[in-house]
Amino acid sequence: MKLRRIRQPKRGRIEIIPMIDVMFFLLVTFMLASLTMQHLNAVQVNLPQGAAAPMEKKPQVTLTVTPDSQLFLDKTPVTLDRLAPTLKTMLNPADPSVIIAADNAATNGVIVQAMIKAREAGVFSNMV
Repeated sequence: MKLRRIRQPKRGRIEIIPMIDVMFFLLVTFMLASLTMQHLNAVQVNLPQGAAAPMEKKPQVTLTVTPDSQLFLDKTPVTLDRLAPTLKTMLNPADPSVIIAADNAATNGVIVQAMIKAREAGVFSNMV
């Protein structure tokens, strides 16, 4: 008669939770060490303090050309014929600049014509 062992031999297991804890600790350690080394090449200076009035935010005019070649001045629809007079009233005389936002699918001819009309309104007069 063959006798069975009461105890089964235990197989070794790899526990992954302590390994995750160690890797997290190493990650945090290296992150903190890299943050402290960031100022090694910097020179400590005392920056001057000034008392000035807050800067005035200048409103900018945006000329938008949609994919179907419609024109908008600050979300207001405008035709190509009315672009120059409308833009002239909206421009700041101290800074006659316009941001042109043209869609990638818009035709180049409409964009160029809009830029010519904007130049007639005095937008690009200070550029060479």
